[in-house]
Order: sequence, then structure tokens, then C-alpha cells
Amino acid sequence: TSSAEVKENRNIGNLEDHPIASTDRARGGTTSSKRKRPLEEGNNGHFCKLQLIWKKVSWSVTPKNALVQLHELKPGLQYKMVSQTGPVHAPVFAVAVEVNGLTFEGTGPTKKKAKMRAAELALKSFVQFPNACQAHLAMGNCISPSTDFTSDQADFPDTLFKEFEPSTHSQDFSVYNPVNNELLSTTYRRGRLLCHTLDLVGPAKAGKHRAAKAESEKNPVVLLNELRSGLRYVCLSETVEKQHIKSFVMAVRVDGRTFEGSGRSKKLAKGQAAQAALQALFNIRLPSHIPSRSKCHHLPQDFADSVYQMVAQKFQELTDNFTSMHARHKTLAGIVMTKGLDIRQAQVVVLSSGTKCINGEYINDQGLAVNDCHAEIVARRAFVHFLYSQLELHLSKRREDWERSIFVRLKEGGFRLRENILFHLYVSTSPCGDARLNSPYEITTDLNSSKHIVRKYRGHLRTKIESGEGTIPVRCHNAAQTWDGVLLGEQLITMSCTDKIARWNILGLQGALLSSFIEPLYLHSIVVGSLYHTGHLSRVMSHRIEDVGQLPASYRRNQLLLSGVSHAGARQPGKSPGFSVNWVLGSAELEVINATTGKRSCGGPSRLCKHMFFTRWAKLHGKLSTRVPSHGEMPSVYSEAKLVAQTYQSVKQQLFKAFQKAGLGTWVKKPPEQDQFLLTV
Repeated sequence: TSSAEVKENRNIGNLEDHPIASTDRARGGTTSSKRKRPLEEGNNGHFCKLQLIWKKVSWSVTPKNALVQLHELKPGLQYKMVSQTGPVHAPVFAVAVEVNGLTFEGTGPTKKKAKMRAAELALKSFVQFPNACQAHLAMGNCISPSTDFTSDQADFPDTLFKEFEPSTHSQDFSVYNPVNNELLSTTYRRGRLLCHTLDLVGPAKAGKHRAAKAESEKNPVVLLNELRSGLRYVCLSETVEKQHIKSFVMAVRVDGRTFEGSGRSKKLAKGQAAQAALQALFNIRLPSHIPSRSKCHHLPQDFADSVYQMVAQKFQELTDNFTSMHARHKTLAGIVMTKGLDIRQAQVVVLSSGTKCINGEYINDQGLAVNDCHAEIVARRAFVHFLYSQLELHLSKRREDWERSIFVRLKEGGFRLRENILFHLYVSTSPCGDARLNSPYEITTDLNSSKHIVRKYRGHLRTKIESGEGTIPVRCHNAAQTWDGVLLGEQLITMSCTDKIARWNILGLQGALLSSFIEPLYLHSIVVGSLYHTGHLSRVMSHRIEDVGQLPASYRRNQLLLSGVSHAGARQPGKSPGFSVNWVLGSAELEVINATTGKRSCGGPSRLCKHMFFTRWAKLHGKLSTRVPSHGEMPSVYSEAKLVAQTYQSVKQQLFKAFQKAGLGTWVKKPPEQDQFLLTV
């Protein structure tokens, strides 16, 4: 487990207690050194055999108590006195220690024994190997198992934990004399070794593992050259950042498409470009380049700061230097379009603000209301508006209009994004849901109240609270709500922003309707202003869906680049405003939506509502080439039009099943009646 995770989940309240006293450690060491060796030299030659085995195993047999062992594995842990119960003559002490985000509580007649019991419980929660890779190798797994984000305690499969007993698999020791097994087993129990299967692999197995390892660690540049020889890499830019640190952007053209990569050296940048090509063209992602739970990709800090400044300046411009009454906001979001990572050609394409959802009584069955007015969601809907505008340029008969569009026509039908165009989402604070809940600034400092609850539902799908703020874990098992139930007072359930962004990383930003015309579009990066932890953001937005399975062509499990900002603006005090604003490139001013009703202040529908998008889709249908073959007449019902993109719908179901299989809950849909409206011109 990474140190980043430990820091992320460390409870601030533990700092008030002291770490294990040095006298305890010294006393433990003295006791250990005075104990007799289990076998003395010359005892029928057994000690020589034991030395030989120990040389292979590299394992110490000196017995240590649980406190010492835990301190060696996790130095710097702090124990907290939780309670003291019982009569004065027979007190019962409770001491807790937090390890890897889990709290272990031990009880005993003295504080020392209670602390020892807590350490023993913590030790039993570890995988019984020196490192996770060794454990998976011994258990026959080639890759790490999928992460269980919902675990609240050490209730893992028995294959991982065998207390402190040795393994009974004698075939692993085939290279040794069987007479030594009993001797080794005895010494195991005497030494309390923290392993249950030794990493002793036979020659045949070792050869296979070495071959697999060599294949998985192959450099992406080498692998791409084997698939497409004679490629030429070009350095697009070389910039000098702070403290004379250079940053390079390399590009390579493969099968008519250009792929870019950035890094601190040309070699790293080439590797990133080659990896992007392998993923897009061959659906190959090398294991050594898959971000682990403790590793995520970051944007260059200067670039992330520039994205933030562009969004803030545009919002300042649109609100008359923040003097407009609609400048008030709790969360601000925007999407910036760049060509490669060249900030000089960057352009803000959409802006939005908001933190509330529609009230259930205002839900609309004609597609005239916007259900979710959180800034990130409104920004994505504004981005869909922008995509329609770009597609509509191809309705023109003038070639210069086509060339102004970000889309190019495909020979086989449909459109795809021009090479090298990237989109970056800025959000002023961590998205609501699991990403916000587990930010390091919002974890409760009370060790015993809700920490277990937070851990239990970590990574779980969450829903927004109607007419309020905050999220709760998905608790219902029904995938869809009922129209009558919502109108009769049941709370309208809306999935959290964190979960919706995770969905975009599989399905893309374009939605079901536009999937008839264009290939999936993905965010390149997310820049978060405050209350963020990039390691946790990476886990909840990408790694929860690692086991989504094989995806159809043009779809992928998108790996976002993540970053914070150097100097985020101060969050505005006071209550969240009841409105949401949005702006799209090409529009003159902000549009204001009443978050409670989902409509404009005047009562009219927003330009971002479903009905408006359906109308624009109908104008494009039949005039532009599509990615899917046309069957009969154009659908006149919104829900039927969404089903035209069959691949999109199948990938969506694949994603929902992956969430359920991982034990993260069921994706809750809105009542189907709200999508069963006819197109009216």
C-alpha cells in the first residue's frame, strides 16, 4: 500500500496522542536478543540445513512482538486512547490505531496490552507477504486483483490470509529434501513469520514468469516499432519551466493519425506518444504504463495554472469584472480547447456555475427542464451545444466553413475530431460524490463516529440530495425511478458528479444522440481548484472501472491527466445561489437557469435542455452522413432516437454491469416517461 494512501486517510485526531515510546521498542529488542536460538549449532546437523534454507528465504526468525513488527512495517503510526471502562480495580482499556485508512481497536487490562492487541489486529489485516506482487505471483495471478473499494474491515478471501501458519503446498519446496519441511514448519511457528507461502518457484515456473515479465515490461516505443516499423518522431516544442526544468512534446504519425506525448525528456515524451498510439490503434495498454492505485498522471503545473487563469478571466469578462449579480457562485467550471499542449492556441469554449438539482415536482415530460445544474454537468451540456454548432458547419456548402469545424468527415461515414485537438475541464472544487467525500480536507476527525462508514462506502456510487447539497451512497436496488412516485413526493435521485465523470471516461462526452454522427470524445485532463487529492481522484474516476472489459472500436477506458492549481481563488462565503449560469463559445452573454425548476428565470426552456438538443439532432439527421446505417424514417420520439446509437447503448450497459460486479452499487436512472416525448417543430 502506497504512502500516498496512508497520508490520504490519516486521521488528524490521532496527532494528539504520542507514537510508541522508545522505551517500549528498546525493551522489545532486549527481550528478543536474550531468547535462546531454537536450534544450536551441531544439533545433528539440523542447524546447517536451516542456515541453507534461511539463506534462500532471507527471512529472520528472531521473534518480535506485534508492536515491533507493525512499527517496522508502518513506522510512525500513532495510537489513541479511546476509552476506559470497568471498575477501578479491574479496568478495561481500549486503544485504537489507524493503518491504511482502517481503524483497529484493541482492548486489555492495561494500556500496553490493549495497544498490543490493536497492533495484532492490524497485522492480521495485511497480505501475508513482503509485497503485493510476491503475493499475487505465489497465488498464480499475473496481474493485481481488482481493488475492493467497499471494504470496511479485513474480510478478505481466505486465500490471502492464513494467520501466521505455513503453507501446505509441498510442491513449492521440491528442490529441497522433504525431511526439512517439518523442521522449517517448527521454526515458522517459533519465529511468527509474516508469510504463508515462500517465494520459491521451480525452474519451469520461473522461466515462464521471466518471459511474461519481459513481455509486459517492453518499452512502448519498441513495441510500436515492431507493429509499424520506420516511424519518425518529431519534437513539437521544448519549453523551460521553473528552475530550468525542461518539458518536451513529441509527436509520431501512425496510420495517418498523429499522437502526442509530453515529458521531462524526449525519451519520456516519445514513450507517452507511442503509448497513446498503441492504445488508440491496437487497444494495447502495457501493464507497466497502467497507473496504479498510488500513481496517476499529472499535467505540467504551468499548463494547469494557465487553464485555470483562462477560465477565471473569461468569467470575469462575462460578469463585468464580477459586478453582475450572477457572478456569485460556489462552484465554477469550464472547458478549454487546445491544439496539443500549446497554451498559446488555447480557447475557452464553455463556462458554467451551479451546485443544485431540480426539485422533483418540476420534473418535465417534454424535455424542457435541465435536471442537474451542478457546474460540471452544465459544462458538459454546454459542450454538447458547442459540438452541435461544429457539426452544423458541415451543413454549409462552402468549404471554408467545413475547415473551421473541429470535425472531419470520414470516408466510411460519420465524423471524427481533428488531430491534436484536446479538451481540458477546470472545476473550482472537487466534484461532488466520492471524490469530494474522501478529499483530505473533509475527512472527519472523530476516530469512532463515521470513519468506518466513510471507508465502507469508499468508491461506492453516490446520489445527490434533492434541493440540497451533499451526496449519499446508492441504497435502492431498482435501476429506474417511477414517474408517479416522484410526483407523489419521493425524492428525485440524481447520480453524483464524480460518478458521471467516471461514466464520461468510458462513453465519452458526446452523449447518445451525437454518437450517431461522431466518434466518442474524451477529456484529456481535469484541473481542480481546491479540496482535491489527485491520487484519490484517479482511483474514483478511472481505476474503479478497470474491469469494464473489452470495449468496441473507438471506445476506450480514458486515462485522465489530473492536476491542481498553484494559487486557487478564495471560495466565496455564504449560501449557494439558487441559479446556474452557462456560456458557450459564440454566444454573446450568460444564460441563467433557475436550479429548482430547471428552466430560465423567465420560465422558458434552456438552450441546454433535451428538447433543444433533439431538435438540433433532427435537423442534422438525413443531411449529414452517420456512423450507423439508417433504418427507415427518423425516430420521432426522443427515447427512440437515443437507441439509434446501438454501440453506445451496449457500452453503457457494460459499464453499469461493471459497477455492479465490483460491488459499487446500481446506477439509478430517471423515470423513463421523461424521455418519451415527441419532436415538435
